[in-house]
Amino acid sequence: MIPQTIPELERQLAARNYVADRGLVTAVFLALKLNKPLFLEGEAGVGKTEIAKVLAALLETELIRLQCYEGLDINHAVYEWNYARQLLELRAHDADGTPHAHPNIFSAEFLIKRPLLQAIEESRDQAPVLLIDEVDRSDTEFEAYLLELLSDWQITIPELGTLKAVHPPVVVITSNRTRELHDALKRRCLYYWIDYPNFNKELAIVRAKVPHAHAQLAEQVVAFIQELRTRDLYKMPGVAETLDWASALAALDQSALDEQLVNETLGVILKYQDDVEQIRGGVATELTTRAKNYQELGYVSGR
Repeated sequence: MIPQTIPELERQLAARNYVADRGLVTAVFLALKLNKPLFLEGEAGVGKTEIAKVLAALLETELIRLQCYEGLDINHAVYEWNYARQLLELRAHDADGTPHAHPNIFSAEFLIKRPLLQAIEESRDQAPVLLIDEVDRSDTEFEAYLLELLSDWQITIPELGTLKAVHPPVVVITSNRTRELHDALKRRCLYYWIDYPNFNKELAIVRAKVPHAHAQLAEQVVAFIQELRTRDLYKMPGVAETLDWASALAALDQSALDEQLVNETLGVILKYQDDVEQIRGGVATELTTRAKNYQELGYVSGR
């Protein structure tokens, strides 16, 4: 059941370990209430994809995910005909030797349904959550194809006609902004930018997702990451990297940051060698020292 108020939705998200600021909760609430697609932009690893997974769990419905990539076409995103089965049907008919007309091989039973078509199936008794992930990786032709679905919750198949959803899906579209998307797509959605979280929010996320990490370690890890994001890096670490690092250090039985281990585990949070080389050594030592004295930097843990 859709939460009836924004505070109720916020509580339900938090109960599933998704820490969201009020603006994002409001955008999600309106998307559910107005049955509008939710378009989320932001850097990789800030929780855009996760919101769709949490919504599916919250609504107790199926999550259908379409991972976008360059060259994505209708055959992989919407539908294609089962040519092998069609051919077998025709051969079986010819072998029968009877003069009746050829069977209709362009019917629903010969259709292979891909994610977008699965999401609007008439047989559904409950709306699924449809995640169109990293839409910016697809091309403009696919982006244009989405317009009919997002406007009227329908898909046109030339051989069958127009198929319309009885229960329109809850749609979450994500983008890492590797390219600008057309205004026609954005107009059909509610938009929200998910930024890197501040210290308190990121610490709350770590506490929720890595509860076994020592409290002091969690605070220092988050402070280190916050300071690291002020550096001129090719790729900033996202929340996903923060969680991975906290989990890794907890697995090594650490209760606080250790300079040697920081240098040895930089590959968990930095994914480019130039970034690792820039931070390793003196900079890592400086950031570790600052993280251990995070309260002097103005960070408040809220413990």
